[in-house]
Amino acid sequence: MPGKAGRTPRTRASVRKRGNSFQVRVYAGVDPLTGKDSYLTESTRDERKAEKIRTRLLAQVDQQRQAATKATLAYVLDAWLKVHEADPSTLAGYRRAAETRIKPALGHVPVAKITPRVLEEFYAELRRCRARCDGKPNVEHRTSKPHDCHADDKSTRRTCKAHVCRPYAASTIRETHVIISGALSTAVRWGWIQNNPAEVTKKPRQPKPAPKPPTPKQAAQLVEAAMGQDQAWGTLVWLTMITGARRGEIVALRWHDVHLDTGMLEIRRNYVDGIEKDTKTHQIRRIALDDDTCQLLRVHRDRYEEQVRVLDEGPRDDAFVFSYQPDHARPCDPDGVSHRYKAMVDRLGIDTHLHALRHYSATELITAGVDVRTVAGRLGHGGGGTTTLRVYTAWVAESDKLAADILARRVMPARQARSPGTGSAAADSEEEAGWPRGTVT
Repeated sequence: MPGKAGRTPRTRASVRKRGNSFQVRVYAGVDPLTGKDSYLTESTRDERKAEKIRTRLLAQVDQQRQAATKATLAYVLDAWLKVHEADPSTLAGYRRAAETRIKPALGHVPVAKITPRVLEEFYAELRRCRARCDGKPNVEHRTSKPHDCHADDKSTRRTCKAHVCRPYAASTIRETHVIISGALSTAVRWGWIQNNPAEVTKKPRQPKPAPKPPTPKQAAQLVEAAMGQDQAWGTLVWLTMITGARRGEIVALRWHDVHLDTGMLEIRRNYVDGIEKDTKTHQIRRIALDDDTCQLLRVHRDRYEEQVRVLDEGPRDDAFVFSYQPDHARPCDPDGVSHRYKAMVDRLGIDTHLHALRHYSATELITAGVDVRTVAGRLGHGGGGTTTLRVYTAWVAESDKLAADILARRVMPARQARSPGTGSAAADSEEEAGWPRGTVT
């Protein structure tokens, strides 16, 4: 029967053949922002799958219309990711986690039925096995097609093996909780559910920081090896070690961030996944440089200027300090820097990684007696040193012990200078008063 004004009612869903594929198209209503008709579409080469896709897309549209009672956690996650404000790399990580960890387990569950018990049992499964197996012995098949489990042909590559449970790291499970909690919080704000069960769920434990910096001897070996490979590479490794800057912050440096006349370095940006963005704490920080580091950077600047002269170009202050291109128009790839560093330390037989240079800078400064707030400022830690104290507790304790020894060395000579005698009687008097026998030097 024709609709209003003689118009035929719109078909909710249709399947049409386009080339070698079948396109499923489902009407999703009028977009409230643009006022235009909105459609969900998906294509497949298998005609038999088209009907399943049509049913799924129709269900998704129905969920949207009755979100308050029928929306699944998968739908809520997708809706939250559309509006959540975060860096592109962070959002990409959240999407991967949602698709690989959360949706396979809880994606089909109506959001109204997510309870603290459901979440805590889910986290317990992740702590036991990332595959969420039933705990019984089983075989991990290399293919779902009929095959010989002991064959080693091109189709299977390897023989099928007995399943070995591999738990997720504590940090990964905690990230999973953050994502679920964020999505459910948005569902509360939009009126889809009354409360956020993740708020009262026992949170996955925060993994304890376990920094493992190289020793001073190893640090010297690392710098020497890097300089031996390439002076520019050696300068990058040295600057990372001296400043404690993050990998992305080092490669994002431009020449106008380096003030050699005043011995100051400005950390303004971070380079991640091919994108320049703010630093992790969204703050600019200024780090003092020593004379040797300034001299290294002057020589590095001379190399850069020589490279651009060969290209008949002039030096630019907005050029990147570290680059594999002659004109320094693009920074070094952060992953490439890490891979090169890993290859170098493997040849040296040192068990370490690039981020450990940041730990080395922090621990050496703290052990030397530099106050925690200053160290936090150089590293770019937020909270006025709270993070620094939490991560480097052992080294702060060592520094505190050193401070006590320094005070004792300063007080004891002055006290003994006032002692009435230096014989055994004076020594016995000191011991009775609680002073250690002998002179502290």
